[in-house]
Amino acid sequence: MITREQIDIVLDHPVHDARGDKIGDARHVFFDDVTGEPEWVSVRTGLFGTSESFVPIHDAALVEDHLEVPFAKDQVKDAPNVDVDAGGHLSEQEEQRLYQYYGIDWDASWQDPHAGTGRTTGTTGTTGTTGTTGTAGTAGTAGTAGTADQAMTRSEEEMHVGVERREAGRARLRKYVVTEEQQYTVPVRHEEVRVEREPITDANRDRAMTGPDITEAEHDVTLYEEQPVVETRAVPKERVRLTTEEVTEEETVTGEVRKERIESEGTDEHGDRRRRP
Repeated sequence: MITREQIDIVLDHPVHDARGDKIGDARHVFFDDVTGEPEWVSVRTGLFGTSESFVPIHDAALVEDHLEVPFAKDQVKDAPNVDVDAGGHLSEQEEQRLYQYYGIDWDASWQDPHAGTGRTTGTTGTTGTTGTTGTAGTAGTAGTAGTADQAMTRSEEEMHVGVERREAGRARLRKYVVTEEQQYTVPVRHEEVRVEREPITDANRDRAMTGPDITEAEHDVTLYEEQPVVETRAVPKERVRLTTEEVTEEETVTGEVRKERIESEGTDEHGDRRRRP
């Protein structure tokens, strides 16, 4: 069980379930009006800690730097919503609803002096936090039997801004074939016929006189030429891949927060009402 002396350690520290999963951060601790013992703790849950869920603190334990409660994370997050803005108290109906949700016997709690606020009207006090430092504030409307603190708690909203990751688009590599014309100039050779005449000399006379004296004859010569030949081959040129890189930009967000103001009213000696900030 958590004692009053341990409240400073609980506030603004993580709250885990029995499996060790973090539920959220402790926001407020509510006290029994009669015994003055811690009875409930509100836990900030949801995106950016915008929701508060109530969980019994009676069987909770401090484990290192966090509070551990004997309830599952989903059970705590789905607990009934309770409005404690008006005076920082739980009504008897709200407590009964929370007791029923967590499976705690409301009737038995009246008989057990350590079982909780069922022995009282069901209202509990609250210990809050100041500013953004997370330090414990002062006890709220917690009281002893027959007495009530006349102080008023002033609260204000704080804006918490975070980021969420979402899909912004897709990129795809696609390979396709295009055809383009290329021109190359290459030298080609061919053979042409040239008639050479050789006079009869003593050196070639014997070969010239071997044939018949006068006759008809033909002699063929084969001519050759070169022609351009084109062939293509696939040659690897480069490798292309898609990668991503993170670019950090600054964006300004605007939101509205509400603040409570407290002013006092009184009357002067003439009976006129005066208002003080």
